[in-house]
Amino acid sequence: MNMHGVAGRKAGIPQGITVILAGFLPILAIVSMFPAVGAMIAHFAPTDPNAATKVPSMVTAPGLAIAITALFMGLLVDRFGRRKLLLISTASYGIIGVIPFFLEDLDWIYASRLLLGFSEAAILTTVNTLIADYWAEEGRRRWLTLQGMVGPALSSIMIFFAGTLTAWRWNGIFLLYLLAIFIAIAMWRYMFEPESDATVRRNLGMDEDRTAAEAFPWGTMLGIAALTLFSSAIYYVFIVNGSVVWEELGIADPESIGRITALPSLFILLGAGLFWWLGRKGCSFRIQVAIFLLLLGGGLALMGLTTNWQGMVAGMALQQTGAGMTIPTLIVWAQSRLPFAHRGRGMGVWTATFFFGQFSSPLLVSILREQSGSMQQAFLTMGVLSGIGALAFFLILGRTRPAPEEALVAAAAKQGNVP
Repeated sequence: MNMHGVAGRKAGIPQGITVILAGFLPILAIVSMFPAVGAMIAHFAPTDPNAATKVPSMVTAPGLAIAITALFMGLLVDRFGRRKLLLISTASYGIIGVIPFFLEDLDWIYASRLLLGFSEAAILTTVNTLIADYWAEEGRRRWLTLQGMVGPALSSIMIFFAGTLTAWRWNGIFLLYLLAIFIAIAMWRYMFEPESDATVRRNLGMDEDRTAAEAFPWGTMLGIAALTLFSSAIYYVFIVNGSVVWEELGIADPESIGRITALPSLFILLGAGLFWWLGRKGCSFRIQVAIFLLLLGGGLALMGLTTNWQGMVAGMALQQTGAGMTIPTLIVWAQSRLPFAHRGRGMGVWTATFFFGQFSSPLLVSILREQSGSMQQAFLTMGVLSGIGALAFFLILGRTRPAPEEALVAAAAKQGNVP
């Protein structure tokens, strides 16, 4: 079943491609900066003694802004609509993102990156909300799977261009953000404001419980936030600290690490495919959640126990497979639990908790490293916690009530609206 838009419009390939490109913008804000970090530190070091600390912090600054403002963006989505906010936030992303190209002060660049995070929060929240509005569960899985596969490919392309632009000029990387302007034009052309669930219910002859529709599902949202925060903290353990484990194994050369990790890094694509396959087989969300937490945890535990690079590669393969499943599984599960009237606010909470998990993960791992004496032991501990979490959430999710849109889908199926 497709969610119809204004004048009976249906979401299709143009909307799906536009959603994928829009969802990549927050990723671009991180991956594009890696080749430029060294050049920016070298540029500012003679005038700013704290450049070595400020520049890496500047790279991740948008994530902190996202965690703080995503819930507010969700309120705007529900109050003023999806399309308008998405257009404004995407255009502002392009304008704000390119500002550092014209700046010479690191503090002002840092401030512009925080401001960029506001646009990213709106983009993430609105895109995730529209995926739920435009498509039913099967369509959501299809486009989120494609997003999970296209993202790594686009990241590699952007890193190549980022390196070229950085070689040309220390802040040339920021010109890449102008791509958002072209994406905003595509949004203006193809994106449309979706109909509410209430409209779809009326078309199906279903009575709408207005009291239930107006009440925000705080209990459901608490469960979504708890699982998202826990999963995000596990998800970012390797991303942030993986290089330290390689150093503890005696491999510190970045070129060697890049060569060894090239193949296991591709397993993130396998994870995205596994997410799609499990959905096609009708596996419940609690099974899918348990699988990605076990894969993440098993990979971290193996990296924590290994004494050689072969074990590290095997652990990475497991961890990356779980990583490929994590985000699409969490998004689809959250979307299926939220009614249209509160979907924007709900996805705002999801975005805020996921990025707060990104912020808290390195702090937690740092504490564990200090207590245990090594990063490998911290990885092992987080791996065990992930396994415990898999069991706990498997049992908890088995007792949750049906998703709010299940009756809607069932009624549509009876009338022949679901293939």
